Amino acid sequence: MGILTQVQGLLASRGIEGYLTGGYIRDRLIGRESQDLDIVVNAPAMQVARFLAESLDSKFVPLDEENEIARVVFSAEVPDHLDLSMMRGAIADDLALRDFTIDAMAIKLEDINMPAPTIINPCDGLKDLKAGVVRSVSEEGLRRDPLRLLRAVRLAAECGFSIDNSTAEQIARHHEMIATVAAERIRDELCRLLGVSPAAVWLRRLDELGLLLAVLPELAPCKGEPQPKEHFWDVLSHSIETVATIEFLLHASDVEYLGKQVREAAPWHPQLEDYFSEAISSGHSRLTLLKLAGLLHDIAKPQTKTVEADGRMRFFGHSQEGAAVAGGIMARLRFSNRERDMVATMIEHHLRPGQMARDEEMPTRRAIYRYFRDTGDVGIDTIFLNLADHLAARGPTLEFDEWLRHANAMRYVIENRLSQDNVASLPRLITGYDLMERFGISPGPEIGRLLEAVHEAQAAGEIASREDALIYAGGLLKEAK
Repeated sequence: MGILTQVQGLLASRGIEGYLTGGYIRDRLIGRESQDLDIVVNAPAMQVARFLAESLDSKFVPLDEENEIARVVFSAEVPDHLDLSMMRGAIADDLALRDFTIDAMAIKLEDINMPAPTIINPCDGLKDLKAGVVRSVSEEGLRRDPLRLLRAVRLAAECGFSIDNSTAEQIARHHEMIATVAAERIRDELCRLLGVSPAAVWLRRLDELGLLLAVLPELAPCKGEPQPKEHFWDVLSHSIETVATIEFLLHASDVEYLGKQVREAAPWHPQLEDYFSEAISSGHSRLTLLKLAGLLHDIAKPQTKTVEADGRMRFFGHSQEGAAVAGGIMARLRFSNRERDMVATMIEHHLRPGQMARDEEMPTRRAIYRYFRDTGDVGIDTIFLNLADHLAARGPTLEFDEWLRHANAMRYVIENRLSQDNVASLPRLITGYDLMERFGISPGPEIGRLLEAVHEAQAAGEIASREDALIYAGGLLKEAK
């Protein structure tokens, strides 16, 4: 790699010894693309990083001054940055302080252009890499940085590896320590895990190890919480299963109890692949946020549960309360305002898609308009949350005819939204000035209400011209008197 050759030359000019370590070596050996460039140097890393940044016309970013860790950010390179740390003792000593054996390997920078550079491997990481095992270098290493407890699962998920039994026991033993880690670091690990498909498998693994409820304690009341007979699983298991059915619907993974015909009946459109790949903030995609909404969508069911005289369970208001709880969780984990709003909106309205149509009828244009007006830029996301919720509620007892009716209605709504003549692209027929001029109305909230009512009627196909709109607004004003 060109940038590493340049870095090696600059280090050599100062008599500094450097080693490429960690994720880059691991990923290249198993054939994965890697954005992790980590270099250890036998000199103060802060000084070295400043020198490299100046020499390469790049940006210097201090990450941890106390422990001598810094970043050099490049303007036009892939990967776009490298991290430098100061070597702790000899290279073998430094690697022994790493998190997992498959990351505790190094290559001397001066050897990187050799056809088969020597891999320094004091913790037997190559053996674990070939076996597909995530194994801690030491239990003390997990305690020293408790984020490694969560990172072990994320790493196994991304690489398709298993977690060594002894390491799993260590994680379970110390799972509560994850609560001491900075919120942003937990958020990023959780989102990377949710970005994997299948993520639901690994959410179950987090739960087995005690990490899921340590990271998201608000989910604790959901575990074992029973649901009405229409549901196959308790609240927490259903929530995790919803993540699995989201992945199933978006063609990311299979679900054992759902057959090919269930997926074929589900709505799909070529535009949706790019749509759900959209990066929203900090690299988190729409799909990742949809999975998070799936995990949290019923989080308020325990607190809203009532049981009627006939034994029937109700969860009145759980969508609205769940949106508030989820918003609080995401605020705690330092998600952006937009991400919080997106997930909260999905959760608040996750029952709405199923309420738009009655029996065999397709949703009306008015219903579709109102739905997308209220859900904004997550209307389609919320439909897929609703579809996944349906599948995860019934589980293996799914009635196909019922699913087909619901899926067809949602296909109709999505196609209406994505079509060229969808209501979002309809031009406004009148303005507030037109209303004030025709009816002598003063500026105020009434103008906004009339414009919204006119636009809804236009979306329903009831009016199509400026004069139609003014007549319709006049009728509304008469009704209001």
